[in-house]
Amino acid sequence: MGYEGQELDFAGASPAFVEDLYRRWQRDEASVDPTWGNYFRSVEQAVSGPSWQKPNWPPTETDQLTAGLDPTQMQPAPKPAKGGAAKAAPQAEEAPKAAPSGATVEAAALDSIRAMMLIRTYRVRGHLAADLDPLGLTSRDLPADLTPEYHGFLDSDLDRPIYLGGTLGLDRATVREIVDILRRNYCGHVGLEYMHIGDVEERRFLQERMEGRDKEITFSPEGKQAILSKVIQGEQYEKFLGKKYVGTKRFGLDGGESALPALEAVIKYGGAAGVEAIEIGMPHRGRLNVLVNVMGKPYRAVFSEFAGGSANPEDVGGSGDVKYHLGTSTDREFDGIKVHMSLAANPSHLEAVDPVVLGKARAKQTKLKDNARSKVLPILMHGDAAFAGQGVIMECFGFSGLRGYSTGGTIHFVVNNQIGFTTSPQFARSSPYPTDIAKMVQAPILHVNGDDPEAVTFACKLATDFRQTFKRDVVIDMWCYRRFGHNEGDEPGFTQPLMYDEIRKHPPVSAIYGERLKAEGVIDDAWVAAEEAKVVATLDEEFEAGKSYKVNKADWFEGDWAGLQQAKELGRRAGTTAVAKDQIDKLVPILTEAPAGFNLHKTLARVLDAKKQMFASGEGFDWATGEALAFGTLLLDGYGVRLSGQDVVRGTFSHRHAGWNDQKDGHRYFPLSEVDRSFQVLDSPLSEYGVLGFEYGYASAAPKTLVMWEAQFGDFANTAQVIMDQFISGSESKWLRSNGLVMLLPHGYEGQGPEHSSARLERYLQLCAEDNMQVANCTTPANYFHMLRRQMVRDFRKPLIVMSPKSLLRHKAAVSKIEDFIGDSRFHRVLFDPKAPADKDVRRVVLCSGKVAYDLFDARDEAGDANTVILRCEQLYPFPSDVIVEQLKAYTNAETLVWAQEEPKNQGSWTFVEDLLEECLVEAGGKVQRPVYAGRKASASTATGSAKRHAAEQKQLVADALGHTPETSSSAKAA
Repeated sequence: MGYEGQELDFAGASPAFVEDLYRRWQRDEASVDPTWGNYFRSVEQAVSGPSWQKPNWPPTETDQLTAGLDPTQMQPAPKPAKGGAAKAAPQAEEAPKAAPSGATVEAAALDSIRAMMLIRTYRVRGHLAADLDPLGLTSRDLPADLTPEYHGFLDSDLDRPIYLGGTLGLDRATVREIVDILRRNYCGHVGLEYMHIGDVEERRFLQERMEGRDKEITFSPEGKQAILSKVIQGEQYEKFLGKKYVGTKRFGLDGGESALPALEAVIKYGGAAGVEAIEIGMPHRGRLNVLVNVMGKPYRAVFSEFAGGSANPEDVGGSGDVKYHLGTSTDREFDGIKVHMSLAANPSHLEAVDPVVLGKARAKQTKLKDNARSKVLPILMHGDAAFAGQGVIMECFGFSGLRGYSTGGTIHFVVNNQIGFTTSPQFARSSPYPTDIAKMVQAPILHVNGDDPEAVTFACKLATDFRQTFKRDVVIDMWCYRRFGHNEGDEPGFTQPLMYDEIRKHPPVSAIYGERLKAEGVIDDAWVAAEEAKVVATLDEEFEAGKSYKVNKADWFEGDWAGLQQAKELGRRAGTTAVAKDQIDKLVPILTEAPAGFNLHKTLARVLDAKKQMFASGEGFDWATGEALAFGTLLLDGYGVRLSGQDVVRGTFSHRHAGWNDQKDGHRYFPLSEVDRSFQVLDSPLSEYGVLGFEYGYASAAPKTLVMWEAQFGDFANTAQVIMDQFISGSESKWLRSNGLVMLLPHGYEGQGPEHSSARLERYLQLCAEDNMQVANCTTPANYFHMLRRQMVRDFRKPLIVMSPKSLLRHKAAVSKIEDFIGDSRFHRVLFDPKAPADKDVRRVVLCSGKVAYDLFDARDEAGDANTVILRCEQLYPFPSDVIVEQLKAYTNAETLVWAQEEPKNQGSWTFVEDLLEECLVEAGGKVQRPVYAGRKASASTATGSAKRHAAEQKQLVADALGHTPETSSSAKAA
C-alpha cells in the first residue's frame, strides 16, 4: 500500500484495513511497510503530546505529508537551546499531568487516522458529490466513502474533538465540523480534481486555496455587480440577435453566459500576474458573443456581416467565411494594465485550431524572449463532446512539457453543454467526465456549475494563478446547457425531449444570479432594469450603425507582418536568392569542423570530410549541404529558421545531421547555432496533425522565420490533412491570413511499398487555386537552396509544399556546383536538359517532375537518342506555363509532348497538368495538339511492395516516355 519515501494513498483503503495495519504495527513495527510505520508513529506522537515523544519525533516533512498534515502548521516539540535542553515558556507551576494510557493514545490515534482518511477521500473524490448540473438531470449522490460512517465514525463520535495538526487550517475539530468544511470546500458549485497530480507543491497550492473554514468564494459588492452586468450583456446580445435575425445560425452562448465574466477574470488577473498577450482558440459555440463582449469587436461590424456585408474590404480578394469562424485582435485594459488579445480564425473542424493557437503563442514567446513563458498565455475553449472525442486534444497535451513546443501551460475552458450535436454524454465518451484526458499531463481540473457566475469566475482566477505559478496546463469544466438546438434552427426535442423540457422551464443565468444578489442586498429590480435597458439601447444604436458600416482596411499586414504584402502576380517571382561567396566561406568551418574535444561518430566524421572536399573543389554539393547553406545564409541575413518533425535532427534517411551527438557523453551540438542561437531544429513527438498545426500557427506569428515541418515519409502527412485542407490551402482566401510554412514530404518510387512512396502529390495539386500556395518537386540541391531562401527574401508569404527526395539525397548526378549558389543564380521553375539536342532537332519533348528525370536521362543517353529533350518541371504550382510555352515555340519540329511520372495515372500530376499542357500547346502554336501520358496505370494503391515489380514498371514507363520500345504501352495509347 505504501512505499518508503512516497506519500500514502488512502483513497482506495478501507478504514478497517488501516486500523488492522495500525494494530499490527503496534505489535511489531517491522511487520508493516516503513512508510506506514512512519505515519503511525507521527500520529501517535502528535496525539500523545511531548511527554510521549519517541526518537522520530517531530515527524519529518515526508511523514507529515503522508499523514495529510500541513508541515507549516504542525506543532513540533520545542527546539533545544544552544548548549542544552529546550527552554520552556514561562508558566505557572502546576502539578504534572499523568501520561495518557495506551488505550487512550490508541483511540485518539485511530480517530486521527480515520479523520485523515476521510479528508483525503474528499480531496480525491469530493468532486463526485459537487453540485454541478444546473438542470439537475445528472444523479450525483454522495458516494458512500464520503460519509463518516464509512470511516468508522458513529453518530456518537461526530461531536468529539479530533487532532488534525493544522490540516484544514485547524488544530482540532469535530467530525461534524470536518465534514461540513469538506462539503463546502469540495462539494459545492466547484468540484476540484487534483490528487492525480504528483507534485506536492502543486497539490498544496490548490489545497490552500480550496480548503478551510473561511475558504468561501467571495467577491465585493462591486465585483458581483460587474459579474452580473457582464452576464446581462451576453444574454441581451443573444436575445437581440435572435429577434433581428430569426432562424439565422449564430451558435449562441445561451445557457453558458457565465463564461464571459470568467474570461474577463483571466485577462484581469493574468495581466496583474505579468501576462502581456493572450492567444485564444475556440469553436463556433458562443464565438460571436466572445468576439464582441470579450474581444471588443464592434457590434456594428457583426451586424453588418449578418446583413450580408463582407468582413473583407472591397479592395481585397478572397471568399470570406461565415461570421462564427472569424477571428480578431484587440487590446483590453484592467486596472491600468493592457493585455493584447488575439482570437484565431478557425474552421468548423472544432479542435483543429488548438495546435495552431499553441504554435502562435510559442512564436510570440520566442519573439519576446519570454523563456519563463509568463508573458504570453494560450486559452483554448472547447465543447464537451469534442474535448472527449478529438484525438488532437491528446496531441496538444503532449506538447505541454516538450522542448520547442511547450507554451508554459494552457488554460482549457470546456463549455460543457452536456450534449454533442444530438449525442448524449453516455454515447459520446467512456469516461465519467469529458475532461479526463487532461489527467495524462496531471493537469488540475475544476468542474464548476455554470449557473453560478461567481464560481466560474473564481475557477478562472484560480486557474490563472496556477498556470502563472507552475507554468502547466489547467482545465475548467463549466457544466451548463444549450438553450436552443445545435443551431438556432434545430429542433433538439427530437432526440433530447427530457433535457429540453427542463431547459424550457429553467430561468436564465442572469435571473438566478440576480435573485441571489437581491437577497444579499447588492442590487434591486431597478438596477437590473437599468442594466438591461442600457445594453439594449447600445445594441439598437449599433444595429443602425451597422447598416452603413464599412471595413476600412485589411489588418493582415500589421504588427509583425509590417513590410509584407499580398502577392501581386503569378509567374516570375524568384526573388534575389543568390548569396555572396564570402557568406558561404563563413559557413565552411561551422559546417565541417567539430568543436575541440568533441567526439564525433566515425561515419559522421567521414561525412564532414566529404563536405570539406565539396567546399574545397566547389563541386559535388549534395542535398543536405545545399539545405544547410540555405539555413545558414538565412541566419546570416537575420532571419530565423525552425525545422520540426519526427527525427529531423538526424534526418529519417541519415542525411541531415543538423545536430551532432558526442559519442562519449551524449551531449548534442548544433553547428548552425554558432551562426545564431535562435536556430531551432526539433525532433517532434510522433504526431502529424498536432505538430503541423503547431508549425502553421508558429509561422502565422513569425513571418521573418523560415518555418518547416518534415514528414518522416510523405505518406504520413495524410493524418494531418485537416490542417492542410482547413488552414494551409484556404486561410488567405477565407480569413485574409498569409502564411509561409514549408512542408517537406519525402516522395519517390524506389520499390519500398505503398506506405513509403507517395506523398499524395495529387491531393495538394487539387487544392491549388487563386495563387494560394506553391507545390514543388526539386531535383538539384541548388534549386532547393534557392527555393527555401525565396520563402523569406520576397515581400510576401505563401505556403510551400515540397515533394522532397529520398534516393536523390545521395544520387551522384543530383549535385550542384558553387556557381549555382552565388552570382546571379536563382530558383528555376523549369530546369533545362544539360545534354539537350539542338532546338531544330527536337522531335519529342518529355516533361517530368522529380527523380524520374534521372532515369530518363540515363535511358535516353544510353540509347543514343538525339531527338528527345527532357525538361524538369521543378514547380508544379503556380504552373510555369510561360516558360513551357517559350520552350515549345523553340522546338519547331516537335511531334510529341509527353508527361512522364512515376505515380499511377489517377495520382501524381497528370490530372492536374493535362489541361494546362493543352493550353500551352495551343499558345505555342506548333504541330502537337495534345500531351501524351507515360507512367503507371491507374491504381487503388500508391505503389507496389515488390521490388521486382517496381523495377519492371519503372523500366516500362521510362521506355514509354522516350518511345524506345517497339510496342507502346497501353496506358500511353489510351492517353
